[in-house]
Amino acid sequence: MPLEPKPTDIPRIPGALRLYKISSVITGVFLLLLCVEVILKFVFQYELELGGDNGFLALVPRGTVAAFNLSTGILIVHGWFYVLYLFADFQLWSIMRWPFTRFLLIALGGIIPTLSFFLEVRVAREVEAFLAAREASAATLEARP
Repeated sequence: MPLEPKPTDIPRIPGALRLYKISSVITGVFLLLLCVEVILKFVFQYELELGGDNGFLALVPRGTVAAFNLSTGILIVHGWFYVLYLFADFQLWSIMRWPFTRFLLIALGGIIPTLSFFLEVRVAREVEAFLAAREASAATLEARP
């Protein structure tokens, strides 16, 4: 029998789910940007330069970035949002009392491109169904004479 959230943790679920949903989308978008940046850098030998002599945003040959290196910026921002994503994953996982393998699967969403988008929909649907079922059972108990 799977574990269910503790009754005292039920009010924390919507906030944890909201943080998870937001962080998964942001992490997924930056992971896709990072994939594009890696292809530009290692296949085509270009990097993104922001605010340099070549204009506001320019592709410059790899290693010749004179202004802000947007390629490195994307890498750093994705890394920090992945940390937030892991925190949100851990928070939701611990409240919902899922198995550890579920935590690991959700954590892969910030590493495997597009996986965070699919997992976000699936996890949100499951948690919202749990909350709806809990509300329905509470309403049924209140309606009984």
